[in-house]
Amino acid sequence: MTGHDAGHGWQIALEATLEMFAADAGTLHLMEGQALVLVAHVGMPDSLIPTIERVPVGKGMAGLAAQRNLPVDSCDIQTDATGDVMPGARATSLQGALAVPMRRPGGAVAGVLGIGALSERQWSSNARAKLLRRAAELVHDPSGPEDP
Repeated sequence: MTGHDAGHGWQIALEATLEMFAADAGTLHLMEGQALVLVAHVGMPDSLIPTIERVPVGKGMAGLAAQRNLPVDSCDIQTDATGDVMPGARATSLQGALAVPMRRPGGAVAGVLGIGALSERQWSSNARAKLLRRAAELVHDPSGPEDP
């Protein structure tokens, strides 16, 4: 996986992921210390960017996916009452959302890949597994996403 400076490559990788999952929006964060740093996003309101640029591990869906090293999902973040969804996430107008850890060989979290839909959406175990595989592809490609 390349460093944070591969922004355009990460953006292309995220856009391709959204297309694969017929998703409307998404984020890609990389781990930096005890926080996740935003390296790519699609469909996020400008007003939310300062909040999601640096996400502490354990906060919000991305932070919980990193902390738990497990997928975190919601079929409707607008009405979610689990505590997994931060109030600011409602500004996205998204409903169904899924965040998965990007794991290094050995299982350590390298980042979090998140996708969302504008409609209510249940994420099947197959969809979670497929997004985990996609996240692993992004981490395990030794060249990482490259600029075209």
